[in-house]
Amino acid sequence: MMTNGVATNEMRRNNVSLINKSQDQKTKRITSSHINTLNIIMAKIAESELIINSRGAIYHLDVRPEELADTVITVGDPDRVKEVSKHFDHIEHKRQHREFVTHTGTINSKRLSVVSTGIGPDNVDIVVNELDALVNIDFESRTVKPDLTRLNIIRLGTSGALQEDIPVDSIVVSTHGLGIDNLLNYYKHDNNDEEMQIIQQFVAHTQLNSNFSHPYISSAGSAVLKHFVAGFYHGITITCPGFYGPQGRVLRLGLTNPDLIDRLTEFTFGQHRITNFEMETSAIYGLGRLLGHQCLSLSTIVANRIKKEFSKDGNAAVENMIEKALKIIASF
Repeated sequence: MMTNGVATNEMRRNNVSLINKSQDQKTKRITSSHINTLNIIMAKIAESELIINSRGAIYHLDVRPEELADTVITVGDPDRVKEVSKHFDHIEHKRQHREFVTHTGTINSKRLSVVSTGIGPDNVDIVVNELDALVNIDFESRTVKPDLTRLNIIRLGTSGALQEDIPVDSIVVSTHGLGIDNLLNYYKHDNNDEEMQIIQQFVAHTQLNSNFSHPYISSAGSAVLKHFVAGFYHGITITCPGFYGPQGRVLRLGLTNPDLIDRLTEFTFGQHRITNFEMETSAIYGLGRLLGHQCLSLSTIVANRIKKEFSKDGNAAVENMIEKALKIIASF
């Protein structure tokens, strides 16, 4: 159950306001100038790079361009796709290939797709790149379209809280995704001044140097974030490359950085603090922003790592997040 502090805490509201002010909220279409690969925009993409199957669908997702909506909900668990699409008024398409399940339909005449990513930044790399290709690459000519489409990509996932005051079963909205997984370092990217300062102070505080990880950060998409203010916790989400050691869990193996959770919990930058960690958000935010899309991540807190608590009914808590998010998504 939500505490009064969720809706009234001025610091968390200010976090959202800062993100909203730092990004353009007006542009629905994006142009080629947003992409850092202008030198290849007119080049034909080789069959080995853009793999299209025999039915004209992109390789991993097995989805054709007309089968994808401009608003995409991502979930990690393939079984969770149907838990989202059961709320649709109508389902147009159902596709499945490996762990990637896609349902496209409508709620109140708004067209939506829900796609499972599987677990981890490596899977997100596949999904976000293929979602973008479906709307921004002409499959016939294998060239980037001159007029690009901006997707709204909204993650509905689960996570562990890193602050004592964030209870299990609550919902965290990520103002930033801060990755210690290294995925975005394979792509050319840059940051605004605030993001650079956060990263510099984060590295100094956590002592995560280049021999261990090269952290990166991306902000939420302001055009989507502005709809998710009241009734949520807000903060920086850490994305990890694994579930056990990278998130400070000890079973039979020792850790190279046993104090990491304490350092994450203690970190602040102005009005920002680290609220939770998981395995997808920074990759979605980073790739999504580079490609010109608006991204947001919502996490149901199923564990509080500081209080050593775990949800008694995680499925019910996730269902609450799905219903709450869909109501908001269908309204914009």
